Amino acid sequence: MDQKHSNSTFPKTNRNGLPARMKRLVIKVGSRVLVDNRGRPDPRQITRLTDQIADLQQRGYEVIFVSSGAIAAGVQSLGWKQRPVNLPDLQMAAAIGQGVLLNHYSEQLVRHGCRLGQVLLTHADLNDRIRHLNARNTIMAMLRNRIIPVVNENDVVAVDEIRFGDNDLLAAMVATLIDADLLLLLTTSDGLYRTEKGKMVERIPILDDITDETLSMAQGKGSSWSSGGMGSKLQSAERAIRAGTPVVIANGRQEQVLRRVLDGEDIGTLITGTAHQQKLRARKKWIAFFHRTQGSVYVDEGAGRAILEEGHSLLPVGVERTEGRFRAGALVKIRTADGKTIARGLTAYDREDIERIKGRRSVDIPFVLGERHFVEVVHRDNMVVMAR
Repeated sequence: MDQKHSNSTFPKTNRNGLPARMKRLVIKVGSRVLVDNRGRPDPRQITRLTDQIADLQQRGYEVIFVSSGAIAAGVQSLGWKQRPVNLPDLQMAAAIGQGVLLNHYSEQLVRHGCRLGQVLLTHADLNDRIRHLNARNTIMAMLRNRIIPVVNENDVVAVDEIRFGDNDLLAAMVATLIDADLLLLLTTSDGLYRTEKGKMVERIPILDDITDETLSMAQGKGSSWSSGGMGSKLQSAERAIRAGTPVVIANGRQEQVLRRVLDGEDIGTLITGTAHQQKLRARKKWIAFFHRTQGSVYVDEGAGRAILEEGHSLLPVGVERTEGRFRAGALVKIRTADGKTIARGLTAYDREDIERIKGRRSVDIPFVLGERHFVEVVHRDNMVVMAR
């Protein structure tokens, strides 16, 4: 049985918006937090972070550590002066750097009596339902045995089609995978700042949603050693909050940042997701956040309203056109005429059959496709509404 909330000793926090009780944490640390100004792993900073993580485990928290910095560590180990740009060299640097980083973490954590285990994932691992469940079961087993999972993308085998893109997204998906209570994204910024005329003027302490206006405030990529930036963190936070996990973006170089966040101190930016307080079943989480779409189905205004406001299935009569190449059972985006994605779902038909029955009433389908057919193009049980 999942004992996620069995420990009732954790004090309630004094920061509005944080969960009243927290136990399971995903902590993602960006490359710039871990390296010095020359792009080399900073042993003192690694020690400070591992000390904090060990402290959390000793206080009874379950900690999953998503670590960037493998390529930087590999570049240093290889003696290169700068990060390479071609894929084979990046993958080679990652292969070397993974071992270097893991050795650093292990040396520091063992001083506190903590054990770690490496978990390497690609998007394909979470896209496939069986491998998805295997990954979850492995991480949960590690937590039950007080082993700290150190998670990273499997850069050695990942290509564009199966990459997460950056570890912010990976961390959000891991938080969703294991039903984390909180996702902490540690960077070198003190949080998200409100901007005026392109200048940051004040820190935003709390948000209940990620909007287009919020995304417009994000600054660009931080440095050549990081693959993400504030925009990446906000987009990843949006995924997490829609799955029910609040997010804190904070400065990983602040003194005792992890303890201070969990004690409810007003640092960083807390994104609560109170505008999306929906609990998704495990299968619908897989549809919403892990499975990659293979095409799009565009619907008319009436069908869009029926899906968003009434929770209806998508019927052929509401379909205007399709896009992409997909077979029956594929995941597709359901879009309005102007291209806005309002839902994702598993289609009962391939694209060619949808094109044959689009705009038709359900009673007409047997005359087009024969007796073996489905009433719905996408049944509501196989659909997750995504629109804000």
